[in-house]
Amino acid sequence: MSERDSMACRACGREERASEGYPCDSCGTFICQICAMRGVVLCARCAADASSGGDDHGTDDRPAPAAPQGA
Repeated sequence: MSERDSMACRACGREERASEGYPCDSCGTFICQICAMRGVVLCARCAADASSGGDDHGTDDRPAPAAPQGA
């Protein structure tokens, strides 16, 4: 049985070891160590959203939870 410890970098698409990467500063998806060393801090989707002025990072489309009543 062989285990697979790799993830696709969301900035460049390269498959790298999951333990050797960093999260996107905006949404937390995997960015490989090579991209991080090059100064990439956002995944491709968040970088595209940032350059187009959008603030939706696609992480959660649900509305925010309501505040508790009577607290």
